[in-house]
Amino acid sequence: MNYQPLINTDYKSRLGRPGSRLGRIQPIHWLLVSLAASFVAIVVLIMPFQAEATRQAQTINKSTPAGDQGIGAEITRQLALPERDTAIPPEGIKAQSIQPEPDPEEDWQTVTVKSGDSLAVIFSRVGLSARQLHEVLALGGSTHTLKKIHPGETLSIRSNPEDGLLALVYQIDPLNSLTVRRNGDGFEAITTHRTPDKRIQHASGVITSSLFLAARKEGIPDSLTMELANIFGWDIDFALDIREGDRFTLLYEESWLDGKRLNKGTILAAEFVSQGKAHQAIRYTDDSGKTDYYALDGSSMRKAFLRSPVAFTRISSGFSLGRKHPVLNKIRAHKGVDYAASRGTPVKATSDGKITFRGKKGGYGKTVVIQHGSKYSTLYAHLSGYAKGQRNGGRIKQGQVIGYVGSTGLATGPHLHYELRVNGTHRNPLTVKLPGSPPLDKAYYQDFRETADNLFARLETLRETQVAANRN
Repeated sequence: MNYQPLINTDYKSRLGRPGSRLGRIQPIHWLLVSLAASFVAIVVLIMPFQAEATRQAQTINKSTPAGDQGIGAEITRQLALPERDTAIPPEGIKAQSIQPEPDPEEDWQTVTVKSGDSLAVIFSRVGLSARQLHEVLALGGSTHTLKKIHPGETLSIRSNPEDGLLALVYQIDPLNSLTVRRNGDGFEAITTHRTPDKRIQHASGVITSSLFLAARKEGIPDSLTMELANIFGWDIDFALDIREGDRFTLLYEESWLDGKRLNKGTILAAEFVSQGKAHQAIRYTDDSGKTDYYALDGSSMRKAFLRSPVAFTRISSGFSLGRKHPVLNKIRAHKGVDYAASRGTPVKATSDGKITFRGKKGGYGKTVVIQHGSKYSTLYAHLSGYAKGQRNGGRIKQGQVIGYVGSTGLATGPHLHYELRVNGTHRNPLTVKLPGSPPLDKAYYQDFRETADNLFARLETLRETQVAANRN
């Protein structure tokens, strides 16, 4: 029996025949397989090489000096992975956005006090709460100065929207400042004091026409000239006693801060030679804090009465019992002294006392009468006006301004009529012996003498230099 094969063996012949379908596919198939295998092999071989090349490039970059990295830089450029736009922080470290440090000056503002301003008005203006205003003022102590701020002064305030007030700085005066700053949930106040430099200056001069002009010639401030006149004002009448050739010498102390003079100066020692008679004065402060001027023997320069109620004037009419009145044109006793001065010149009380009369008084015009204890009284007439804030029965201090020169009443021109009564009797203010003030306490005398000898020795040196200069 002839059996037919189950598999057509003719396919073998067809595989090899060029014209058959299988003959056409087989070579292409094997070519694709070969290419795929080759690609896989290349990838497998290149990846280790690329990693090794990157490692070597990094090593070269680290070991090669800057500017000479040549090969390593080129390998890194060609083989390293592309840089990412965003840097990835090391593992375990969170990325943080870095913000610039805030400028501490940004929160400060300077506020200039305006007319009518109070601290409450200023707080409201800069957006601070009334509660914080109360907390600041409740600190007490030096913060009371904030209740007395004046137009033109400045406050430096630091604040923010979250906490409100952080700090406040107020310059009380050139030497003292107040700082209020936050402390926990509240505030604290700190006062800062600066110590100025002390400089001792000296001056001397010779009078040719007046003390005022002679002092100006030597560069002495007007305020210091007034102080000099006040020191010797109990012993020398600068309207009557001054003569050409009189001379003065003084040592004074000035305070300086940051290259600026703070005050007019304080006289430490002075000598005034009037009509050949020398008067000396030394400034001294005792342990109790009392400061005054004393003569070299410890007696007080201060007297119970000033010699003159006005400064730098001339006497137009003296004390007389037989003077012809310029307005009434008849003989009438002139029981006082007239000081010629320009209208508005300040009139000072010559001693401590109590005002017993303040108003118009017949021919005296506008008048002030002051009682000094039980024994003395003084009268000031022809005033143009009165000092503010005074009244009948009010207390007055020596040297305090009580009114201003005028010509009210029976007067031909502006002048001050001044009278002095002792136990109700008129006395000549220019010649009457007036009581002095108590001398320096004996407990301080030895210390005072050491201070006085040192200062007066310097005065003598200055005086001798001045005399020698005048001779030449």
